[in-house]
Amino acid sequence: MNIQILTVGKLKEKYLIQGIAEYTKRLGPYAKVAITEVPDEKAPEVLSDAEMVQVKNKEGERILAKIADDVHVIALAIDGKQKSSEEFADGLDKLATYGKSKVAFVIGGSLGLSDAVLKRSDEKLSFGKLTLPHQLMRLVLVEQVYRAFRINRGEPYHK
Repeated sequence: MNIQILTVGKLKEKYLIQGIAEYTKRLGPYAKVAITEVPDEKAPEVLSDAEMVQVKNKEGERILAKIADDVHVIALAIDGKQKSSEEFADGLDKLATYGKSKVAFVIGGSLGLSDAVLKRSDEKLSFGKLTLPHQLMRLVLVEQVYRAFRINRGEPYHK
C-alpha cells in the first residue's frame, strides 16, 4: 500500500519529527509512506470570515495539486466519522482488498480544509471532538496507521 500524508505547514518541533520518523520506519515492512508538506498561507492573527475562506482556498489549491486522480483521499476533519482503531484498520484493509492501494490522508492548516479539498475527499475521518494542533495530528495519524497494519496482520500491539 502507498500512503501519502499531505499536510499544511512545516514541522519544526524536534520531538514530533522524531516520533513521526520512528513510526514511519516501523511502517516500512507494511507500506510505503510519504509525507508531503505544502506551505501554509501567511495571514494575520485576526481574520474576517472571508479572509479565512481565502486562506483555506489557497492552501487547498496547494493540497489538490499534490493529489493524483487514482488516489483514495481521506480528509481529517472534526466533523468526520469517528472510528475505533479496529474499524480504522478494517477500512484500510478493505481499501487494499478492493484495489485502492494509493491512499492520501489530508491534514489541513490551523483553519482547517477548504471546501474544494473536502469535496475531492472520498471520506472524512475524525479522531474525536477535541481540537489537536495539526502538527501533533501528524504523529497521531502515523501511529494509528501503524497500529492498523499490526491489527490487520494479527500482530501484538499495546492497547
